[in-house]
Formats: sequence, structure tokens, C-alpha cells
Amino acid sequence: MNTNPVNRGYFGIGVEGISKPMNLGAVLRTAHAFHASFCFTIGANINVREVLASDTSVAIDNMPVNIYQDVASFTLPIGCRLVGIEITDDAIDLPSFTHPPACAYVLGAEKDSLSPELQERCDFIIKIPTRFCVNLSVAGAIVMYDRMISLGRFAERPVRVGGPTAPLAAHKRGLPVWKQKQLKKQNNSV
Repeated sequence: MNTNPVNRGYFGIGVEGISKPMNLGAVLRTAHAFHASFCFTIGANINVREVLASDTSVAIDNMPVNIYQDVASFTLPIGCRLVGIEITDDAIDLPSFTHPPACAYVLGAEKDSLSPELQERCDFIIKIPTRFCVNLSVAGAIVMYDRMISLGRFAERPVRVGGPTAPLAAHKRGLPVWKQKQLKKQNNSV
């Protein structure tokens, strides 16, 4: 079984207005498990000591965690797309969404939605097609899992019930596509 998928790009995940330290600890721990590059909070109202008590992986020692006072001070790396996770009428269903290679996902607080100001800054708004809202740390985990299975390198699912019968084919390495085209062009002109 492939336990180290090859992904390109990076991602981060954060929460706007979070107030429950156990939820933030769960988001941090899960993000660390899914190889997030960074985490963040916007306008958080939490006790850091309580968050550390719930984050058993000590994610803050293993990836950057940025704390922003408000949406106006929130920044992302150049080229990083912002993806809001929110139930709205025009949100894209997660199973139909193609994840950007470089992005940050943001969730709303436990008893609230993403602020209109933050939704306006999002490149995309996605939703998990469930009957009702799930816990914010569960929603974050579902989105990170979907990113991993859609962008990772795994063996094809078999047609029958069960796991793959053949191992994942070895990754083929070679020259970059632009270099291959250049060499082909040179060979054709000779």
C-alpha cells in the first residue's frame, strides 16, 4: 500500500472566528497528519494552552501556525488560492471540485459562517454534500482527505470489492516535457 503519495504543490488550512480550543487542536493535528504546509486562524478567540492540550501531535512544532487578528490582516503566499468551505447555494460540491495545486482552505467558526468579507476574498467556495453541517474539524478532515486522494498517486481502485490486487507502478522519471519537445524538434530538423 502506498503510504507516501507524491503530491505537487502545497496547502494550508485555517479557521475564521474559532472559539473552541479542542476543535482547533483537532484541525491542527489532522492538518499535520495530512502534510499541510501551514495552518492559520483569523479572529480566533481561544486559549493557546488549551489548544496545545488537545493537539497530541504538537503540530505547532512541525509546521507554521499563523494567527491573524482580522480578515484585513490575513495574507497568503503569492499564487496561493483561497478556498472557502461553506454551505451556500452557489458552492461547488466537493466531489466535483478540482483542488488547486497551491491553496489554503478556510472554515467558518463553530456556530457561524465565513464572514461575507472573507467569502469575497475566496477564489472558490466548496461544500460537503451532507444532510446538515458536520463539526468543523471533521469538515476540514474530509476536505484534506479528498485533496489527498484526488491529487495523490495511488493504485487504481479495482472493479470488484476490496483493495488493489497489483502494486502501484513505479514512477517514471525523465526529462521535463519542455526539454523532450525541444529535443524532438532538434531531431526532426536534422
